[in-house]
Amino acid sequence: MRLDLSILDQSSVASGRSPAEAIRETLALAQLADRWGYRRYWLAEHHNSASHAGTAPEILIAAIAATTQRIRIGSAGVMLPHYSALKVAEQFRVLEAIAPGRIDLGVGRAPGSDGRTAFALNPNANEAAERFPQQVGELMGWLGDGLPVNHPFAAVRAQPEGPTRPELWILGSSDFGAQLAAYFGLPYCFAHFITDGRGSEEAMAIYRDGFRPQQAPGRLAAPHGALAVFALTAGTEAEAWRLFKSRELWRLSRDRGVYPPLPSVEEAEAYAYSAEEQAKVERMRQRAIVGAPEQVLAKLRDVAAAHGAAEVAVLTPCHDPAARQASFRLLAEANAALPAAA
Repeated sequence: MRLDLSILDQSSVASGRSPAEAIRETLALAQLADRWGYRRYWLAEHHNSASHAGTAPEILIAAIAATTQRIRIGSAGVMLPHYSALKVAEQFRVLEAIAPGRIDLGVGRAPGSDGRTAFALNPNANEAAERFPQQVGELMGWLGDGLPVNHPFAAVRAQPEGPTRPELWILGSSDFGAQLAAYFGLPYCFAHFITDGRGSEEAMAIYRDGFRPQQAPGRLAAPHGALAVFALTAGTEAEAWRLFKSRELWRLSRDRGVYPPLPSVEEAEAYAYSAEEQAKVERMRQRAIVGAPEQVLAKLRDVAAAHGAAEVAVLTPCHDPAARQASFRLLAEANAALPAAA
């Protein structure tokens, strides 16, 4: 059966091109994704990064909403401890007014940056991270649930109110987010691409087993889990693995705590790998979801089934923007060729 496929875009910066170009590449890909049948287009939030240009997903969502017709657009995610829950609720209520029924609000607790930058965004960064569950509760209140009558801001309304509300998701790469999503009866997405799958099946099981069914608007009667997964395809398996060389070299840097622009294939091929680095690359390739379209789709289906995931959001950093577009197009075409779910 077909997978419910979405796209996660970090607006990755490619070597030799500016961060501003990365944003424009995101806008172009989103319009194509709308035509290709992807369910959602999610934008990440990172700060003070040479790797990722997407610092303000709420602004990108507005731009994409204005240039698409069908696809849902959302954040994956807004790093809530940086901000006031009221301000986030207002921003996403505005987005919902722009594109009713098409806005997702994914929130996370991680800083999406280094510690210094987190404090530059919010001087109370440590305390804010500890208040994440309370912030989620406040966010739900301002999105339509209403705040408790004894809440100090119960009389404050988040405008513009309307007949629909953004779909709120909890995002995470640990058990914490899974427990929180289960408690509130919200959809949950695990960042499989961050952990390379470590702890992912356990987190999804915790979410399903601890889920508390809800009947209120914006909540779920049954768990709904998704995975955010790295995948890359091309016209041939050999070409896909050639393109993957950029990701390999970038991941070696990331594992050292360095976040550079995504290198080109040529830069990766010219790099002198040490024996230790080559061994890491080999382990990376064993786990990677890379290959011809049917191979990648089969691997994604297997990963989704192993996790009991209803949706898969695909992340595909690729130095060549045309190759990245081709990867998503080929994946969508291979998926469309399968029978639809009953």
